Amino acid sequence: MGFSALTLSFLLLAFVPHQLHASNHGLFGTKYVTTNVDGICTSSVIVHGYKCQELEVTTKDGYILSLQRIPEGRGEVSGTWTKKQPVIIQHGVLVDGMTWLLNPPEQDLPLILADNGFDVWIANTRGTRYSRRHISLDPSNPAFWNWSWDELVAYDLPAVFDYVFKETGQKINYVGHSLGTLIALASFSEGKLVNQVKSAALLSPIAYLSHMNTALGVVAAKTFVGEFTTLFGLAEFNPRGIPVNAFLHSLCAYPGIDCYDLLTALTAVRDGFLSKFNYVTPTYNYMHYGELFPPIYNLSNIPHDIPIFISYGGKDALSDVHDVVNLLDSLKFHDVDKLSVQFIKDYAHADYIMGINARDIVYNVVLAFFNRPFNI
Repeated sequence: MGFSALTLSFLLLAFVPHQLHASNHGLFGTKYVTTNVDGICTSSVIVHGYKCQELEVTTKDGYILSLQRIPEGRGEVSGTWTKKQPVIIQHGVLVDGMTWLLNPPEQDLPLILADNGFDVWIANTRGTRYSRRHISLDPSNPAFWNWSWDELVAYDLPAVFDYVFKETGQKINYVGHSLGTLIALASFSEGKLVNQVKSAALLSPIAYLSHMNTALGVVAAKTFVGEFTTLFGLAEFNPRGIPVNAFLHSLCAYPGIDCYDLLTALTAVRDGFLSKFNYVTPTYNYMHYGELFPPIYNLSNIPHDIPIFISYGGKDALSDVHDVVNLLDSLKFHDVDKLSVQFIKDYAHADYIMGINARDIVYNVVLAFFNRPFNI
């Protein structure tokens, strides 16, 4: 069975992990700007009868991030926004906040949360469609893309948390999918955000990428992690572009690769532990870290009293069951009443954001978790 450009586009946007080139850290302060430029609010929220505000947050290293706020439910009489519990929703790798709004409104997590009394904030990480600006760099400049996901931990997530905390004056509930779980776990392990977070719901968590479900995963893991800028020129990833299309066709032509079902087959495998960006050459690692190998994010350092909900699927080729078990082992000393785990036998990676039954199976459980006594 062949695969279409649309299938490839969604597959890559939803599943392909990337490590871009090393970072150049600037000394910029964080600033906050409100804008009325059309974006996610206009196209996917206001059209359904919800209030929505487009915002911008500038990170300490100068990236201007798009942020959407849905302060209340549809048809709700306007009240004081800060009285509601804030929720930050963080998308996965190479997609943006729009990924949460692809289904009808009654099936979309941000709108469900808004209708259930939460003050919803949709984050968009650097380099994505709505966060492709910098105070001094242009996306056409390779320096704009000179970062890895470590910068999302060091700059993007803190900038968004700081802004929401400043605006609401309340601790924040957090929902992350895929990469959104990775950067949260890494942040918590280093003591970041722990004084601002109220609870965290981690859907299809990514931490220990050590198990491979298919030959395609093996080839992809050896090929694309950290090498996209070499293959395609810029780290800005265009899944409809000819280079990417050719790249995937070459993967699927590899001996032993069956691309019949790319959506569930592709997985990402590297070292089997969570570490900072690897400069490959020990000399460069030593220059940046003072060590020959990149430092590890020790997930056992996550404070044991942070309420955490984890949901993972039996058919998820990226958030592999064995790797989630390893993650749970890292959390074995977590306060028993502060850790909730859900296993969904038939769920795959994309079901958490696009499944038509996600509301009944996952989102209602997330709502119940956020409404538990320790979260109120």
